[in-house]
Amino acid sequence: MLSLNQRGGNVMTSDEFLVQEVQALAARLSDARASVERRFVGQHEVVEQVLASILSGGHALLIGQPGLGKTMLVDTLSTVLGLDSARIQFTPDLMPADILGSEVLDARPDGSRAFRFIEGPVFTQLLMADEINRASPRTQSALLQAMQEREVTISGQHRPLGRPFHVLATQNPIEQEGTYPLPEAQLDRFLLQIDVDYPDRDTERQILIATTGLEDDTPHAAFTPDQLIAAQRLIRQMPVGETVVEAILDLVRAARPGAPEAASFVTDALTWGPGPRAAQALMLVSRARAVLNGRYAPTLDDVAAMAAPVLRHRMALSFAARARGETVDAVIDRLLDDRIGTRRAA
Repeated sequence: MLSLNQRGGNVMTSDEFLVQEVQALAARLSDARASVERRFVGQHEVVEQVLASILSGGHALLIGQPGLGKTMLVDTLSTVLGLDSARIQFTPDLMPADILGSEVLDARPDGSRAFRFIEGPVFTQLLMADEINRASPRTQSALLQAMQEREVTISGQHRPLGRPFHVLATQNPIEQEGTYPLPEAQLDRFLLQIDVDYPDRDTERQILIATTGLEDDTPHAAFTPDQLIAAQRLIRQMPVGETVVEAILDLVRAARPGAPEAASFVTDALTWGPGPRAAQALMLVSRARAVLNGRYAPTLDDVAAMAAPVLRHRMALSFAARARGETVDAVIDRLLDDRIGTRRAA
């Protein structure tokens, strides 16, 4: 198939045009990533995973202690990606109308009255849901339709959200008193669960020096909303080799306890496993990670690197596994060795 290169008037194949587009996107992403990491120091994998989630058109759940820079990361991303942003601090008394908006009765100059809709903070492009598990299930569910359908229904009227629209939610893994765990249906709406750990000593030294001086690196915009939407479309056009497709299917299907293809240790370790949405997510973020690292197609390394963020919130340990001190990440590592490791060796 042929397409016309508008710049030079040369005719090139669609594959060559795709390679050219991916190359241009990789260069722009390198600039964006560098701008983010100048402020969010040392968290290379976290930045990579968040960018991969947004490039894939999805939402991300960030789990980490207070003070690790999650809020600053979202603020920086909104600038670098050229997106309007809003932040909601979730509390037990937060109501759905505080997120979606509400209708108020206005008096007109002619004496008549009419309802006027006041948009809530969800009508943005990049929404930070801070400590999402502190709000009631009723309020949490108000985000469900917005995250899945990119629209909300208020008083029977469908109202579309901004384009693009992404939710980055945070949770504190320590404090559980007064919180409401997210239901499985809502957890599955998040493309990735990203663990934000404490930095190592060298990284913390860099943070200490960078954040206690007079100068602060100011991020710059590397994308516009339209360019980001085009990048998301391009990610879906990237080719994926048969080996990578089969590896994704092997990994996801092996993580379902009781399934014919389940690994032998999975049935004892897990009570439930990932559904088809996990395979879709792993396919997309593997493509996105490939572009972030300057490659034109994903490899088994991309699948292995993104497996834990995709799977960890879509699996639950059995009581026996918890009693033995096992973790979901350890089960994922065993699955990777069992299913991806053999393909690498071959």
